[in-house]
Amino acid sequence: MKVLKLSAQGLPQSWISLEQAVLHYAAEEVRWEAGAQVAVFRGGHNAVTGKQSTISVNSIIGTKGVPNINPFELKPGLTNSKLFARDQNLCAYCGDQFLETELTREHIIPFGQQGSDHWMNVVTACKSCNHRKGNRTPEQSRMPLLYAPYIPSLWEDFILRNRRILSDQMDFLTAHLPKTSRFFI
Repeated sequence: MKVLKLSAQGLPQSWISLEQAVLHYAAEEVRWEAGAQVAVFRGGHNAVTGKQSTISVNSIIGTKGVPNINPFELKPGLTNSKLFARDQNLCAYCGDQFLETELTREHIIPFGQQGSDHWMNVVTACKSCNHRKGNRTPEQSRMPLLYAPYIPSLWEDFILRNRRILSDQMDFLTAHLPKTSRFFI
């Protein structure tokens, strides 16, 4: 289970472990919490009061500090699993849905024609369509794209990064998705 760590302003920073979250609580770096309580850690007993220390961890925490980067200028890292999730495991050429093991990263403009490996030049394709298209553009192969590529937003990237998102974390992230997002269509 991962905790969604946000800046104090509410911008996603990272997915962290429960243990990393406890360190933020212990260092008094948590400014606010949201979502459900997901764990309680118990510490030692106070020598004077005999009371045991506890730290409760919520699924979403906002931490102190201001990030020194503009998160809206970040480009999410491109991986096959993120690409296939962005495209909902649909082949951009035949439109069929496949298991991840049956898919490939397809370059719209192939490397052989000066194409590059970035979000706007890749789509998900089944192995059959990728092989048939070969080292040609969609126009050259007469295989039109069924959907256009796009760069995922910061919020979409956080959804793409974690396969086990709790419902309250998903609600928080999806509430911030851009109106142009194809997630949940």
